[in-house]
Amino acid sequence: MIKIAFFDTKEYDKKLFNEYNNNYNYEITYFESVLTAETAPLAKGFDVVCIFVHDKIDEQTFKILEEDGVKLVALRCAGFNNVDLEHKGNIRVVRVPQYSPYAVAEHAVALLLNITRKLYKSYQRTRKYNFTLDGLLGFDIHGKTVGVIGTGRIGKVFIQIMKGFGTNVIAYDLFKDEVASHEIGFEYVSLDELYAKSDIISLHCPLTAETENIINAQSIKKMKDGVVLINCSRGKLIDTNSLIKEMETGKIGGVGLDVYEDEDEFFLRDMTNSYKRDKNLSILLSMPNLIITSHQAFFTSEALNKIANDTCENIKHIFDGTECMNELK
Repeated sequence: MIKIAFFDTKEYDKKLFNEYNNNYNYEITYFESVLTAETAPLAKGFDVVCIFVHDKIDEQTFKILEEDGVKLVALRCAGFNNVDLEHKGNIRVVRVPQYSPYAVAEHAVALLLNITRKLYKSYQRTRKYNFTLDGLLGFDIHGKTVGVIGTGRIGKVFIQIMKGFGTNVIAYDLFKDEVASHEIGFEYVSLDELYAKSDIISLHCPLTAETENIINAQSIKKMKDGVVLINCSRGKLIDTNSLIKEMETGKIGGVGLDVYEDEDEFFLRDMTNSYKRDKNLSILLSMPNLIITSHQAFFTSEALNKIANDTCENIKHIFDGTECMNELK
């Protein structure tokens, strides 16, 4: 029987994976702690470790896992910037490359609408029986220029939605999808041109050495006054110090974030009764033209079912000796 050490477990994970496991009969042990070098010894004697976005597998962690007999790391997410693949040794690594591009793209649109129409502020008022419109003036998305950084599956779905709003979409990606550009109707431009022309910028690229802090003090200065920024990808795409500084000047009109640069100790956790606070996160939460959600863009029933199914299938393929299309080399 294949033994799986399941890290960073939430109740919804346990419920769904137990349901899917009826078809696989894996022996799953659930751990609430995230996987790091310190917690890696918990995986001793297991064949597989199953991880999510906040688990960290660096060179030391891989070494511990390999010494303790782990043969496979199964990511139940698409991004793998938290895994040091160069030092994986003999351990194989698989991921779930797509679970619901619609979930993330639609959440980005939800953040955008909340910012442009100040829905969050209106909701807070009406709960107190305040039905005035002062301070709630928004703007039409229709007719605006939307810049999309990253035109993978999620980026293309977001673009399709934005085209439905009647916007002009321009995009940047190192790997251009010219077919999609023609079929959907958007134009690839340079980063500088995207910064200069966009009324709205949405990030849908992976976190790499090239994209880390792609939004920084220099890039923000190239943008239009009043630009709206949306990030449902990875927190480190935005340099938080620069973002705060430029928001305080009024340069940025609004920000919608589902991720945060230093989110690991906070997001997906209830910190209500904790005294632990992050200075920059607290400043962002106090901003009147910013809305933050807790890494929930992926969180739909369709996406969770896809994650559970593909993770179980990935493990099956590896141990059956059949080709796994989702293996990371």
